[in-house]
Amino acid sequence: MKHHPEPVVVTAQGPVRGLRLDETAVFLDIPYAAPPRGAGRFAAPQPHESWDGVRDATVPGPNAPQAERKLGSVDMSPYFGPGWSRGEDYLTVNVWTPDADARALPVMVFVHGGGFVAGSTRSVLYDGSAFARDGVVLVTLNYRLGIAGFLDLPDAPANRGLLDVVAALRWVRENIAAFGGDSHNVTLFGQSAGATVVGGVLVTPEAAGLFRRAIVQSGSGLGAFTTEQAARVTQAAAESLDIALRVDAFAEISDDRLVEAASRLAGIDLRTETHHDPLIGLSPFSLVLDTQPAASVREGLGADVDLLIGTNTEEGNLYLVPVGKYAGSTAADVDDAAARSHPKPAQLIEAYRTSRPEASFAELRSAIMGDALFGAGSRSLAGAHATAAHPRSATYAYEFAWRSQALDGELGATHAVELPFVFDLAHLPRLHGSAALLGPGPLPVDFAARMHETWIRFARTGNPGWDPYDTRRRATMRIDAEWTQVDDPRSQERQAWN
Repeated sequence: MKHHPEPVVVTAQGPVRGLRLDETAVFLDIPYAAPPRGAGRFAAPQPHESWDGVRDATVPGPNAPQAERKLGSVDMSPYFGPGWSRGEDYLTVNVWTPDADARALPVMVFVHGGGFVAGSTRSVLYDGSAFARDGVVLVTLNYRLGIAGFLDLPDAPANRGLLDVVAALRWVRENIAAFGGDSHNVTLFGQSAGATVVGGVLVTPEAAGLFRRAIVQSGSGLGAFTTEQAARVTQAAAESLDIALRVDAFAEISDDRLVEAASRLAGIDLRTETHHDPLIGLSPFSLVLDTQPAASVREGLGADVDLLIGTNTEEGNLYLVPVGKYAGSTAADVDDAAARSHPKPAQLIEAYRTSRPEASFAELRSAIMGDALFGAGSRSLAGAHATAAHPRSATYAYEFAWRSQALDGELGATHAVELPFVFDLAHLPRLHGSAALLGPGPLPVDFAARMHETWIRFARTGNPGWDPYDTRRRATMRIDAEWTQVDDPRSQERQAWN
């Protein structure tokens, strides 16, 4: 590097001083929008004020208000991060770049998961050093969570957490060239709730042109609540806080009380005469849209964006194994999972039994839950995008099948287990052990390197290295110790959801 050991970059709001770590320049806690205070917590994001002098960007900043989140006996702290780090000025980005003096490097912008109520840029899994090492400018962002981010209020804009992501993309368009990035080659990617947000941004007209590619890791194009479902959550929140259903009433409530109230909203029955709960009771928050993203994509929104989309083979295990609900699963549990997920539960179960004749009740229960949460909605989004895709864009699908041996080998290819490989962080000691995400034992040789390089290849070129997905073959890369392209995997189960 030719410039000062402590790199300084001038953004539109003012200069920032970052860190030099080996061959990478890192800038932490750069605001992309104004602090959400008072009633502003329930408004669209606003521009951040400019600053005088050089802003310190060498230490992590605050993040969105959130409760501590755990998942039974598996250590998910690398995923959820250290919890709530207090401070109002948390609508910020972190940036890793190989060289701020470079030109036109591909840019990747990551949206974290956490059930719409947890997570942040402080999570160790979202260190962008490997991306910068390999010639990418990596941006991670915080966005509003819980009641501030996603509670649907009659006199407030909906999906404020999603609007934050769009504001961060505008910041990237305006500033990323100063960090060496190409503002016209931006890949927006996310995982879990973050992936569902990416699907929502894909169909948000205000975001058109702000990104060229998208990666949806274990999200859903069918994951949004209807306004009727969201109103139940809002009513319950107002009753819990004993306030009126108005922004001015919520504006009087402290962040601590909003976080406590959000924690009390779990378990609301959101099933209506016409709709199932797309999150099957696991979170009271999601996007709020009366047209699901998959349907909007089918109509052509986001058709000019290259899309890479996939899920993990045993997504549902994360919600059963660590909390002791897996091994003892019964036929009644399978029936309940299907009833929560589908208008014709008996037909759904029959399709899974036919497809998996040797499966235990636990395996069937997990498979149905995983598809209800992620699989069916991802296939729907992939099919919609492939149907509507622009001549210069394409759709690619994957299935992540590598099995973690954590929790006596039961955790498997579950939700979130692909993330350490995408970020090339699978070597971190905290991810290894009998109760850690990647479990005990060795990893396949060069597995993380290949996964990481594949994501970068897609971001750079729009092609991850296998055949595009179309509604005839449904070509899908099954990612395991060996990578195998398969056509129309789990076709019986897919058809059961249609």
